[in-house]
Amino acid sequence: MIHAHLDAESVGRVRFAPSPANEAVWWLRYAVTGGRHPVFGDPGAAARWALRRPDVRLVAQCLSVPGGPTYMPDLLTPKPAVGPAGRTFAEQVQAVGGTSPEEAAFQVCEMRFRNGPVPGDVLDAVESGTFAERAANGLREFWQDAVADGWSGLKSVLDADVAARSVELATYGVGHVLKTLHADVTWADGRLTVRKNYEETVHFHGAEVVLSPMAASWPQVSVQLGEPGNAVLGYPATGIGTAADRPRRPAVARLLGRSRAALLGDLAAPRTTGELAARHRLAPATVSYHLGVLHRSGLVLRERDRNVVRYRRSAEGDALLGG
Repeated sequence: MIHAHLDAESVGRVRFAPSPANEAVWWLRYAVTGGRHPVFGDPGAAARWALRRPDVRLVAQCLSVPGGPTYMPDLLTPKPAVGPAGRTFAEQVQAVGGTSPEEAAFQVCEMRFRNGPVPGDVLDAVESGTFAERAANGLREFWQDAVADGWSGLKSVLDADVAARSVELATYGVGHVLKTLHADVTWADGRLTVRKNYEETVHFHGAEVVLSPMAASWPQVSVQLGEPGNAVLGYPATGIGTAADRPRRPAVARLLGRSRAALLGDLAAPRTTGELAARHRLAPATVSYHLGVLHRSGLVLRERDRNVVRYRRSAEGDALLGG
């Protein structure tokens, strides 16, 4: 069990905020372990392709795996700061990169790998003092490759949960909200208890606790309460569990994201970036980015005719659409 004792000031500082970094870390965990989300299924080809990036692999090696240690370095999932939601992920990545070499070494070597050897490239990054900077870059790269395209739709579900629980908070109070987050979370006499297979007690004095609706970790709770300055309790967002009952997007769209799936479907004939941007009402830079991901994944081919570059589906892309 985790027992978090909150004084009156800490109770008054409880707030809600989605955590994009935490979502990215959980999706990366699915990709590296070959796992499937209970509702959304496979994390997708783009997520697995991102594992080719050295900095993404660096982060992936530090994540918990089934049957292994449950601890994941908290530096990878900083508490969302107060402010506009559009800046949250960039601020979290900046916070990851700003972690001191000493703190990174403690969390990685002393906590994550305390029962076994540290992977060679992870140890090299820790000893050179570059782990935090590279981890920040790895999260940024994985986000761009595998999460960003579908984030707006996912965030709308998380925002709806926050809006509904904010009404509950105003109507019934913070105690009611804390007691109704999840079956494994209880609240009584100033103590927040989370059911886990280990024992930990922490005291909050004037500290802030962020309650973060989660999609990637659904239906589990994601607990980060060991350090009061970076306390986040991720709980299953309302609405994720019913997603399976709603009309599902085509399989390719779920795999690649809506924009990439639409572009891939439109490449039976060779087309330029400008043509695709006009046909799909997207910014040329956005189309160029998505085409880059599809090309690196082997789903489209790139052909140059003098100064004109055109893209078309590869055999692998045809097979994916046919499937």
